[in-house]
Amino acid sequence: MTSTTTPRSSALRTINIELRAIEDLANRIDEEFEAACQLILSSSGRVVVLGIGKSGHIGKKIAATLASTGTPALFVHPAEASHGDIGMITEQDVVLAISNSGTTEEIMRLLPVLKRKGIPLIGLTGVVDSPLASACAHVLNASVNEEACPLGLAPTSSTTAALVLGDALAMALLEARGFTKDDFAISHPGGNLGRRLLVKVEDVMHSGDAIPVVSPDTSLSDALIEMSQKGFGLTTVLDAGQIAGVFTDGDLRRSLDAGKNIQATRISEVMSSTFKQVRPGALAAEAAKVIQDSNVYVLIVIEEDGKLCGILKMHDLLQANVL
Repeated sequence: MTSTTTPRSSALRTINIELRAIEDLANRIDEEFEAACQLILSSSGRVVVLGIGKSGHIGKKIAATLASTGTPALFVHPAEASHGDIGMITEQDVVLAISNSGTTEEIMRLLPVLKRKGIPLIGLTGVVDSPLASACAHVLNASVNEEACPLGLAPTSSTTAALVLGDALAMALLEARGFTKDDFAISHPGGNLGRRLLVKVEDVMHSGDAIPVVSPDTSLSDALIEMSQKGFGLTTVLDAGQIAGVFTDGDLRRSLDAGKNIQATRISEVMSSTFKQVRPGALAAEAAKVIQDSNVYVLIVIEEDGKLCGILKMHDLLQANVL
């Protein structure tokens, strides 16, 4: 018999079932959840996540999320643990065992050894009166009323609920630890996100002799030489050590259109006294936003006391993979 169910209706049914499974979790964030958080926070070791099959895939993601948000964690495959990897789990650790049924053989086989070593257990399961739950100090209830799979076989709602509960645990621990953006960046130094959170303007700006500089009484023609040599499309104008303005390619076009004599005209007569600036300690990502919002190509880098210390081009941000 040909099914009359359309792909769209099937997808919507799946989403709605899983949404209800997630909504049901809200009633289970209770004293038991808080106690599990406190157990982890009081531990001097790591959270060791156990799971097999689909629960194993979810467990790997939960371990990764914990580790990247301030809670040291790792995933250990239960079958490998039975063949030596259990040595990776120390008495200072807390074990988070994931099993929808609460009877997963590979996990149950490890419980006597973990108990003997005095390692506290947290169960994340769909059956709160299961053998696994009975063996755990605390239980996170990830039960669902139905799987989204129309056959009731493929783990769908149950794995979604477990994943969301794991995320809830990780975020609760993150906030309890006071984990910050800087901490997060240190955990992600190799990715785009890490670069956006770690790289500062002073790390990528041009400084020293690379900065084009002229004095207010410099002739327009001499200023053009400085601009050409330094290649930023502008020059800064310093007066008694403080920046008085900038002169850009745009200012040059306006000066020529106005018939200015490049030999007789002083740069102070045609410079711009307003310009886009940034502090050296600002994140490069903040500088990128200024460039994008202002539709400029170059930013002047100035210390809080007004001292010129650098110049930053859009190209510098592109090379740093911040833009």
